[in-house]
Amino acid sequence: MNDLEQSCLEQFRKDLVQFEIKLTQQQEEQFIRYYEMLTEWNEVMNLTAITEFEEVLKKHFVDSLSLVKAWDAIREKRVSVIDVGTGAGFPGIPLKIAFPQIRLTLLDSLQKRIRFLNELIAELGLQEVETIHGRAEDFAAPSKKREQYDLCVSRAVANLSTLSELCLPYVKEGGLFISYKSEKVAEEAKTAEHAISVLGGKIEGQKEFFLPDSDIYRNLFVIRKIRNTPKKYPRKAGAPAKDPLK
Repeated sequence: MNDLEQSCLEQFRKDLVQFEIKLTQQQEEQFIRYYEMLTEWNEVMNLTAITEFEEVLKKHFVDSLSLVKAWDAIREKRVSVIDVGTGAGFPGIPLKIAFPQIRLTLLDSLQKRIRFLNELIAELGLQEVETIHGRAEDFAAPSKKREQYDLCVSRAVANLSTLSELCLPYVKEGGLFISYKSEKVAEEAKTAEHAISVLGGKIEGQKEFFLPDSDIYRNLFVIRKIRNTPKKYPRKAGAPAKDPLK
């Protein structure tokens, strides 16, 4: 590792101190290998527009782990987590590396991304990680993954009404859906309030902050599942995005 990369790694450690996360050497090595595989595979498929080591550490890894600011219990609890629209594995894989006791499901609609994730999981030696190729609308059926998870996370780009319809059906009663946002969502949240209520959720709060030593704004939106989602949700594939619940 050259001096610049070593400096980036030092900054990564400092960033995580602000989240009270201290990685073992093995965990650090897993993050470095993750970066290497991400950039290798990115040359032949579109996984991320962010490829510089420093930026991946901050904007993907630190960002993913910022979940602790909204839900500190993930540090200790052996919870079941689903990452909907995981893409290249964010935030699910960083959470699994840092908190290996969680049981993780990664869901994505593109087979080539799932292929990358399967290779990554094997390379990093991660246990209790499942990948699913498919649309969120389809796997929330009662015979599949409906209401099986303590926590659903998503960094997917969509409005909160749409994301809630795609994600809340996966969450057990009493569990949480946490949406990673990169902008202020007061108006969006107000619009989504009724939809969230219809889907069995209740807005519990939001955590606004900047990523450590940066001007990168983040907003974690926390929704509690207070009752089961009506069976008719989510609607058929494509409907939540085209016609968000109001």
